[in-house]
Parts: sequence; C-alpha cells; structure tokens
Amino acid sequence: MAETEKHGSVGYQAVPNAYFEKRQLKRHARVWSLWALGVGAVISSHFFGWNFGLAAGGFGGMLVAAIIVTVMYFGLCLSIAEMSPALPHTGGAYSFGRSAMGPWAGYVTGLAESMEFILTPAVVVVGIGGYLGAIFGTPDWMAPGWWFLSYLIFVGLNIWGAEMSFRFTVCITFVALAILLVFYVGAFPHFDVENLKMPAENPGGSPWFPRGWMGIIYAFPFAIWLYLAIEQLPLAAEESRNPKRDIPRGILLALGTLVVTGFLVLFLNAGIAPGAAVVGWSDEPLFLGLQTIFGKGIGAKLLALAAVAGLIATFHTIIFACGRNIFALSRAGYFPKWLSLTHPTRRTPHVALIVGATIGYAAALIIRFSEDIFGDAPVAAVLLNMAVFGAVISYAMQCMAFIKLRQKLPNIERPFVSPLGLPGAWIALVIALATLLFLFLNPDHNVGTLGMAIWYLVALMYFALYSRHRLVKSPEENFAVEERAREAGRGADDGGEIGGA
Repeated sequence: MAETEKHGSVGYQAVPNAYFEKRQLKRHARVWSLWALGVGAVISSHFFGWNFGLAAGGFGGMLVAAIIVTVMYFGLCLSIAEMSPALPHTGGAYSFGRSAMGPWAGYVTGLAESMEFILTPAVVVVGIGGYLGAIFGTPDWMAPGWWFLSYLIFVGLNIWGAEMSFRFTVCITFVALAILLVFYVGAFPHFDVENLKMPAENPGGSPWFPRGWMGIIYAFPFAIWLYLAIEQLPLAAEESRNPKRDIPRGILLALGTLVVTGFLVLFLNAGIAPGAAVVGWSDEPLFLGLQTIFGKGIGAKLLALAAVAGLIATFHTIIFACGRNIFALSRAGYFPKWLSLTHPTRRTPHVALIVGATIGYAAALIIRFSEDIFGDAPVAAVLLNMAVFGAVISYAMQCMAFIKLRQKLPNIERPFVSPLGLPGAWIALVIALATLLFLFLNPDHNVGTLGMAIWYLVALMYFALYSRHRLVKSPEENFAVEERAREAGRGADDGGEIGGA
C-alpha cells in the first residue's frame, strides 16, 4: 500500500474497506462485567506475588510502599475514568497518549502497556504452576508443563468468544473473592503481630524494616502488584455496550474492592503462622495460610485448589487485555498489521492472543533456565519486576496525557470528571517515575529490568525506522487527527507536540 497522507513525523497509508471488516470486535460487556474484568485482572496478586515484597523490605517496608502505591492508583484510576469515556476506543492507554501528545507518545505508551500485559500472565502462570505442584505433589521440573497447559486453555477460551470470556470472568472473580473471604474469616483467630516481624538483614535494619529504609524502595514493585492491570479496563471500550457510563463505574468499583481485599491479605497472610519470614519466599503464600487454618489434610488442599481460581481470574483477564492492546496497536500500524486480524466468526483477536502468549511463555522459560544470569531469585519475582517496568512507564504517560488533554482538548465531551483533577494526576505521575528509578536500584532483580530496557529501545527503533511511515487511520488515529484539528482551528499545524498530529 502506498503512502497517501503525511502528518508531522508520520505517514498514513490508505487501506481498503475490507481492512477494517477483518478487524472488528463484538459488544457485550456491561458494568458488572467490567467490574469483574478490573478485579479479576488483579485478584491473583492477593494469592501470589505480593508476598515477595516481604522478602524485599519486610512487613514495614511493604506496608509503607502499599500505602504510597494506593495513593498513586487513586490518582491514576480517576484520571483514566475521565479519559476512557471521552475516548472510548480499544486502544486505551495508547489512544490517550496519541490524542494528547501525538503518535510518538501514543507508541511509547502503548508499547509499555503491551510489555506489561505480555509479562503479567507469565508471572501469574508461574504462580498457577506453584500452587498446582504443591497440591498434587508434582516435581519441580513439571512446572513448565503446568504453564503450557494454562496458556493453552485460557488463550483458547479468549479466542472462543468475548461473551463467553466475560461470563467466565464474572464467575471466576466471584469464586476468587469467596475463597479470600473464607481465608480472612479463618485467619483472624490466628493473627499474631509477632508473625509480622522478620530478622534484620542490614546494620540499620529492624524487625519491621529488616533492610532499613531501602526496603521500602525494594518493596515498591510488589506493592504495585496489588493493583497492577486494573488500568486495562479501557481496552474493553469497543466491547462495552455503554462505555461512556459503564467504564468509569467499573474502574472505581474495582479499585474500591481491591483496596479492601489487598490490605486484608497483607496483614492476615503475613500475620499468621508460618509468618512473614517464610511467606515472603513462597510461590503459594495463601496455601501456607490455609494450612495454618485448616491443617495440612485434604481440606486445605481442596481450598487451595479452589484458590487457584484467583490466579486463573487474573491470567484469563490479562490475556484478554494483552490481545486487545496488541490488536489496537497493530490495527493502527504501529505493530505489524497482520497481528490485528480477528477471527472471521468469533470476532476475537486470535492472532494477537497467540503471539502475546507465546512471547510471555518464552520469557518465563528463559528466566527459569538461565540461573547463571538471574541467580537464585524466584522466576516470578524477576518477571514481576519486568512487568512493572512496562506498567509504570505507561502510568506516567497516561498521567501526562490526562494533563495535556485538559490543556489541549478542553472542549471534548467528558461524561465523568476526576474529582482529584490535575493534582491527582501529578501525584500519580511522580510516584510512577520514582518507581521506575527504584526498579534499577534493586540488585536482586535489576538484570531483568535492564533486559526490559533493551527490549523497549529496540521496539522504539522499529517505530522510528519503519512503522511510523506506515500507519493506518484506525478509530484512535481518526479521533486524534480530527479532534486536534478542530481544536487548533480546522487543520492548524500542531507539530510542536510530541510527534505532531
């Protein structure tokens, strides 16, 4: 296809009508489906992953980090709740950056989010393998088999159809919350503050902050894990029946749910035997708690098997988000266009789903079998830090987009307005950038973070040298070009923005 239209530093290619006919999604989701998508995307963090923050910074370090991170997510989510109904496209974060600051910013944002959504399922699938291995007593070498089976089943379910996928998400999210409720009720009688303390590791450490104040910095990625991926909800905009009303409601209901459940699991799972010192290194922390409550018999194993529902809920929903993110970026030409093909009858982005899952599974295998590079750090902890690298870049860019949209597109319809406004976005932006710096300071996991930085730079070069000249006017691109032109006076040049129009 020949280049037909130039806008600043990028070029758009003309495409036939059949291009978009082969790239259509189907509307189904309502507010409770979106709530379940938001909670389900995160709920596995309460079953697995957050606990590595105890090993990183002790209970005190993890608690302080969790409080600061919660403030960040309120600022971020309220900003997203304003932007998503104003720009109701599948592109989500990418479309926010694109409309506010131009194609380069759109790509920087969307690329970071795609890295997050490719690697987050890899983190979760390691947790699924850990739980299933502990329950069924399978040897450690079988873990990659559990990972492969999980990918096969839930990528297949996502390809099968959006309606079934949303219904499954609602059901599995309620099951996960029910298991957590059983755990909370059972854990209260066993709670002991002494279990929260850990032996000091550094000269300036204490039982509450065993690695000193640096432990707070080391715990940040794991505190983010308590909420990571709730921001995926705007990716369901083109599959929501009423995105302007339901997406803000879904985001805020999901965030409120996760604040309550996250802090309860932090206190109760660490505060009962075997205690924070053991829980902080476990691949199945909730299972340890269930054994304390119900003993090590069949009852605890059955509950732990049910607890895998929490991991499945997140695994399933992040695979959904991964597919939509890659779909939107490739439909617009930022990624190879063939990735955006949808199933001819199911209307699901099957190619994007399969490719994203393959990369995530490969990353997990590489880390598992590269002990000489990553040392004895848990595979999931390394992957988690890598996922957070992409997440905090996308968070910072979305906060910048919110600020710029308030300035540059003040007249677009905003069905929901953030009560925190610009101050909330600025606070979230600062915390996100600080977390990005913290990722490079932790010697236990910074090899993976450096690897992510290299991946990111290579992908940016791909855009600079190739794909920016071959973009397509997808819904996100059309909105950005036309709305900015209207605001600037019917076609005025906005080349001063990042990447131009």
